[in-house]
Amino acid sequence: MARLNLTLDADTFQKLDRHSGRVGRPRARVATEILREGLARREAAERRKRLAADYAAGRADARALLKDLESSQLDLLDDET
Repeated sequence: MARLNLTLDADTFQKLDRHSGRVGRPRARVATEILREGLARREAAERRKRLAADYAAGRADARALLKDLESSQLDLLDDET
């Protein structure tokens, strides 16, 4: 397992400390979770950006994928009503 040494400003450290206290987990574990969540969001945003570029370029496979994604979202909306 790799280690990462971070220097946080006082405000960020206090927010991390308060959050870790609320969730009842050590600061280092909470910081790791936040990093993982942030990386996952960035990866998802990159995928959406590539998909949008492909769709704008008129790729048939991207259009089909978007149609599948839209239909599954509509299915979820139907489940809520």
